[in-house]
Amino acid sequence: MPFVMMVFLTAGWFSAKAQHENDGQKKYIIRNISFKGNKISRDRIIARELMLTEGDTLSVSEMETLLEKSRENLMNTSLFNFVTTSVSEDQENPLVADIQFTLTERWYIWPWPIIEFADKNFNTWWQENRDLSRMSYGIVLRWENFRGRKELLELTSRFGYLEEYGLDYTIPYLNKKETLGIGIGAAFGRTREVPVRNVDNKIEYYQDDADYVIKGVSSYISINYRRHIYNTHAVRLKYTWQNFQDTLLSINPHFSVGGLTTLRYFSFSYLYKNDHRDYKPYPLKGHYFDFEVVKNGFGVFDNGGLDAFYILTTFRRYVQLAGRLYFASGLNAKFSNNAQQPYLMNGAIGYGRDIVRGYEYYMVHGSNYGIFKNNLKFALMPTREHNIDFIRSEKFGKVHYAFYLNAFLDLGFADNINPQPEANNDLENALLVGYGLGLDFVTYYDLVFRFEYSFNRMKEHGFFLHFMAPI
Repeated sequence: MPFVMMVFLTAGWFSAKAQHENDGQKKYIIRNISFKGNKISRDRIIARELMLTEGDTLSVSEMETLLEKSRENLMNTSLFNFVTTSVSEDQENPLVADIQFTLTERWYIWPWPIIEFADKNFNTWWQENRDLSRMSYGIVLRWENFRGRKELLELTSRFGYLEEYGLDYTIPYLNKKETLGIGIGAAFGRTREVPVRNVDNKIEYYQDDADYVIKGVSSYISINYRRHIYNTHAVRLKYTWQNFQDTLLSINPHFSVGGLTTLRYFSFSYLYKNDHRDYKPYPLKGHYFDFEVVKNGFGVFDNGGLDAFYILTTFRRYVQLAGRLYFASGLNAKFSNNAQQPYLMNGAIGYGRDIVRGYEYYMVHGSNYGIFKNNLKFALMPTREHNIDFIRSEKFGKVHYAFYLNAFLDLGFADNINPQPEANNDLENALLVGYGLGLDFVTYYDLVFRFEYSFNRMKEHGFFLHFMAPI
């Protein structure tokens, strides 16, 4: 009897397994794809991000994979807070399916208040001065998804430490095939204080309360080409005019080129991106690669022989190891020509993502540099959704959030071809090592807060706060 029961159970298991496999291989013809909840976004802008189209014949497993990739693509447009999908069979013909994407649009018009610190990051400002006079304030009127076509219109008015007035307008799709886009912009800025050189691996500033130390005007036009969803090409031509006090040259002869206090030059850049991240603001799976070539100075103007050429590249990889455990690794690098790079254009480890954790208080200049980052993270609280009852608007009342514990190890090296030994910048041309533990909080509207405790090779340690994904 036990043997007979075992036979029946085994047969039942194989039958269920075969049924599951058959369901996975079952073919559907996609009859209709519809969108719900997009009150502003145009249907064609949404359809541009999908990996499947009406008329496709797909197995269940293929459809599930492509639907998830399509959902990720739509989330990565930064047009929506939530995207869900549903599939329904035709009752008369079960081989025909209809797909619906339900979208929760974001709020698109933002009068963002500007509160910025003169120092390279919040940690430096908080630790070293906390001087409110070194803050810039103002407003950026940012209209995302302008006209429902994913266009971006941005007006900037910045006052205080740094004054800036600018206009930027980006149209992602100009042609019917939705492959070509254009961007234009112009800005005017001036400031009474400016970084002038590095001393003891930290920025030294020059300030003049009576006059503006530096002022400039710039304008640009860019052409973008995106034939495939995951690949983008962009070329940009930019004009820059800068004027600064000769005192800056007396402090640092390498601040400019040719002893000039006025520079006029054209810049050309080409950028290629290959982006397969599951969620751009805080990726957990996928990979990303970019490659950018930049040339400053073409001999059109008398600019002291300015000839600055460099290449920037980034590679990042994100892997789910098991369950809630994830690993990420990334490499940022810059390679320059051997011509003298003026200080105001010279790259450095210490800004934005180009930072080795544990060295937040330092600036390490170099014409060439590389940063290798590694993160092992555990989803302490995987993504959850919550409705805030007293907020009626779904644009703000429905939120998602997650917490991640992580351990990290960063390595960096900056090669300065024009070192100044008297400045005692011993972190240049030296291996930088940083490591530590952190807690990351991720929520809607691309918000990321990182709380980290880091150590460096000088046996210094401390608590640091950041506002973007580390890799």
